[in-house]
Formats: sequence, structure tokens, C-alpha cells
Amino acid sequence: MTYVDGFVVPVPKQNIEAYKEMARLGGKVWKEHGALAYVECIGDDVPYGELTSFPRAVQAKDDEVVVFSWVVYESRAKRDEVMAKVMADPRLKESMTNMPFDGKRMIFGGFESFLQL
Repeated sequence: MTYVDGFVVPVPKQNIEAYKEMARLGGKVWKEHGALAYVECIGDDVPYGELTSFPRAVQAKDDEVVVFSWVVYESRAKRDEVMAKVMADPRLKESMTNMPFDGKRMIFGGFESFLQL
């Protein structure tokens, strides 16, 4: 089974194009270093729940949109190998210091797949 890194992040609406540019570069870098898939999605039907929701999880403000992303790897070991290369890639240095969103409110984690249909 594959291994997946998942991300949820609030992006200010005025920064969407900058985020897309950063994501295109990120996707290229991740794939070059061995990721099987790289997916970025902008929320368009993400209601603010009474108890839990994507917007609540990242403390999204009225002028922000929730982005849901994931990267697929062949295994956890491969993810660790790819991630080390990605974090050392000089192409991402500037985008990591000038992110078009508040990285403190990003949620992320690694997940082991147990079902793929």
C-alpha cells in the first residue's frame, strides 16, 4: 500500500494565484524526487461547521479559502527519502520563506493507506 502526506491550509483569497504558482513548483519538485502523485484542491463547498469542519480546523477567516492537498508515495520509507530531498531542494527555499498563507495554521500529517479501490 502507498503512503500519503495530507495538508489543510487557509489561503487568503487575494493570494490564490501566488499559492497556485508555489504549488506548481512544489508539485514539480516532489514528483522529480519520487512522489507518485501531488494533488492540490481549492475548497468550493466547505461549510463552516458548528463543532468541526475544515475551516474551523485551520481557523479560516472570511477572506480565506481552505486548500486541501496530498502527496502519494510508494511507502513510508520512500516518503522519508523524498521529503529529505524536497526540503534540501534550493528551488523551494524562497517559497518556504515567503509563503502566501499562514503556515502556523496549516494542518499536516502522514497516513498509511489501508484501502485503495
